[in-house]
Amino acid sequence: METKLTTLLNIKHPIIQAPMFLVSNTAMVIEAMKSGIAGCIPALNYRTLEELKAAIQELKAAKVEGGSFGFNLIVNKSNIKYKEQLRVLCEEGCDFIITSLGSPEETINQAHKAGIKVFCDVTDLHFAKKVEGLKADAAIAVNNEAGGHRGKLSPEALIKELKSNLNIPVISAGGVGCKADIDKMISYGADGVSVGSPFIASVEAGVTEEYKQACVDYGAEDIVMTERISGTPCTVINTPYVQKIGTKSTWIESVLNKSKTLKKWVKMIRFSIGMKATEKAATKATYKTVWVAGPSISHTNAILPIRDIVKKLTN
Repeated sequence: METKLTTLLNIKHPIIQAPMFLVSNTAMVIEAMKSGIAGCIPALNYRTLEELKAAIQELKAAKVEGGSFGFNLIVNKSNIKYKEQLRVLCEEGCDFIITSLGSPEETINQAHKAGIKVFCDVTDLHFAKKVEGLKADAAIAVNNEAGGHRGKLSPEALIKELKSNLNIPVISAGGVGCKADIDKMISYGADGVSVGSPFIASVEAGVTEEYKQACVDYGAEDIVMTERISGTPCTVINTPYVQKIGTKSTWIESVLNKSKTLKKWVKMIRFSIGMKATEKAATKATYKTVWVAGPSISHTNAILPIRDIVKKLTN
């Protein structure tokens, strides 16, 4: 299937393997590229700049014809590593950067100088027009069926609104678990899709077998929104532990979040604590099972190699 996204990234299928915190790794992206799609990793998955450099070099060495790789940058003030991560990406090189949770202006300016394309997460037309004005190469339309931090509009409503008002490509994120879902997004006007949750239960994913199996055992009806991880509503599997701790912010967090002076610091602390809890759940056996996923896991019925998951999405 040829679309603006396949042309933009020189890939066979209009699919980006979405960047997932703690889940995505070079093994997944290498297999994605071999399967004719693009792969992306959060820069925050690497603790040091040296580890990030090593990952870029590994992907460059493994890159195949018809595959592309990129990295996701959190571009707001909660990510104190952002500027140095951007510098490394521009120096070492990659095919694209996906920006999230902040203004992409600096990233677009620096990345374009280095010949790197920039796609920006957006949840509505207001922000989509802003990133287009900043000369983003594409908008990633995060809808209300996405895993992790999701938007408020349905896939159809968001895609059609953006396509009617933008001149840059629109990549739909959320609600894709099978080929029929991709065909549906394309029929709404999307130029491609970003797919995350179906790849969690992959052989190559660097998370626990328990996390992978949970994506097999649970379904769309088991996905809930929680404010207890990053301070921003996020979708997780409704495990017994999630039920125990609840999904709403504590009264102390709610009060502090209303303070203009303290709000930024509270968010940074909440983000740090939440990410550490998520990391423990994803990488080691623990009763504190906070597993991030989206409703598209309803199509996951086995732990499979990346190549087989791509086949399910394209055949």
